[in-house]
Amino acid sequence: MDITLHYQEAGAGEPLILLHGNGENGEYFRHQIVYFSQKYRVIAVDTRGHGQSPRGTAPFTIQQFAGDLKDFMDQLEISRAVLLGFSDGANIAMKFALSYPERVKALILNGGNLNAAGVKRLVQLPIEIGYWMAKRFAEKSADAKASMELLGLMVNEPNIPAVRLREIHAPVLVIAGTRDMIKKSHTEELAQSFPNARLAFVKGNHFIAAKNPQAFNQTVESFLENLG
Repeated sequence: MDITLHYQEAGAGEPLILLHGNGENGEYFRHQIVYFSQKYRVIAVDTRGHGQSPRGTAPFTIQQFAGDLKDFMDQLEISRAVLLGFSDGANIAMKFALSYPERVKALILNGGNLNAAGVKRLVQLPIEIGYWMAKRFAEKSADAKASMELLGLMVNEPNIPAVRLREIHAPVLVIAGTRDMIKKSHTEELAQSFPNARLAFVKGNHFIAAKNPQAFNQTVESFLENLG
């Protein structure tokens, strides 16, 4: 890995790695860090080019972020972990599980999507417009290039074929908000694509982990307690 990822850690026990969404950082999970560190070794990572993690020179793709996570786990000598990913973090977790299945004990996928078509059109359209505008000025402006890279993750990625999720045999919790920006039908398709997945909806929008943490944490905890 050409960079060292920034992270915060709390608690002891089984590793629970938290992967934030697009344009955010590990601070997004502050309610989960406090709650789950009572029982787990909670590690909230800043993805490449997010938060306090440097951009580096490698490609800015979900697959690259999954590779970064593998290197990060190697550095911390974590052989296997539960991954809790939100939004793009959920997409990173899926790509990671497809590439490194032996490193995943379980997946918690919050507001993830297989492709851009899974996002409600009213949400996706402004993202696409912003992406094309940023792309137009990317060669002249560093800020525009950075925006293009971030928005590009939501326009061009993650493109995971649903059929490939049959390969992931770890237990999976698919969890989304009742008013999520991800289409309900898409979230249901995602859950049905895994051999071993539970589906849960928590009252709220896309940001249930931050805005409805009590219900979110209790749903996640119930899933974790049943892992054995």
